[in-house]
Amino acid sequence: MRGRRTFSQYLTARLRLPVVPGHGGFRPDARGQLASMAVSGQPDPETLARAAAQVIAQRSGVAEHDVAIVLGSGWAPAAAALGSPSAVLPMAELPGFTPPTAVGHSGQVCSVPVGAHRVLVLAGRLHPYEGYELRHVVHPVRAACAAGARIIVLTNAAGALRDDLEVGQPVLISDHLNLTARSPLVGPHFVDLVDAYARRLRTLARETDPTLTEGVYAGLPGPHFETPAEIRMLRLLGADLVGMSTVHETIAARAAGAEVLGVSLVTNLAAGISGQPLSHTEVLAVGAASAARMGSLLADVITRI
Repeated sequence: MRGRRTFSQYLTARLRLPVVPGHGGFRPDARGQLASMAVSGQPDPETLARAAAQVIAQRSGVAEHDVAIVLGSGWAPAAAALGSPSAVLPMAELPGFTPPTAVGHSGQVCSVPVGAHRVLVLAGRLHPYEGYELRHVVHPVRAACAAGARIIVLTNAAGALRDDLEVGQPVLISDHLNLTARSPLVGPHFVDLVDAYARRLRTLARETDPTLTEGVYAGLPGPHFETPAEIRMLRLLGADLVGMSTVHETIAARAAGAEVLGVSLVTNLAAGISGQPLSHTEVLAVGAASAARMGSLLADVITRI
């Protein structure tokens, strides 16, 4: 009579992975990615990130960028306040990058000198709701880390759940709720997220602009806006802001050893709070109106780092 197989033994047989004692049938490589990635013929994320970083260095003429900024929905106009780029690279021409399709995301990578820093500005991001795997969504952040960035600034547009937050107001992200039920990490990483959003960077930002407040960001899958009932639930869970990005990039950045500063721009009051219908056009309009302030805030914070 044939003996029963464990689930890991079943997967090993199905994926034809060599069995390594102590790993339950899986064979992680040296960087913690599952060997199934190699079986599929896809390069592991770190290798792809290093390839992109090499091209960025060659084409920008900058050997290392120490800070990277991801500009979210409505944030593109803020890039002008950071300064003139010394190089502009289309994402479509960089290894592993996929140009974003969401409106308001230009799909460019810019090298910008800000104070004593060389900043890599990622003008646009992918979202899981566009149909991409998470390894594609977080690839730009991994590439930025491979390019030398030890500080990742993540920006986004968010709906406000707290009564004291107003449209057009920037809010520092103090923590997040990853309600997508997904992680960009594969294999035994066990990344510590206690300080996911660096306290020292938030303190620095508040010293730059004492009017800044903080809040907990809830990341949902999208692409639809939330229902009023879901907003009431999020409030009970302790969320102050809600959006459809950022959480996976934060996890990837922390896994790469980078510090994260998260900034949300309140572009609307969440569903059921104002009684008004929600639209992406409203998000872009608020971003354009707040561009100068947001860009100056980012430039001032980076200069002080």
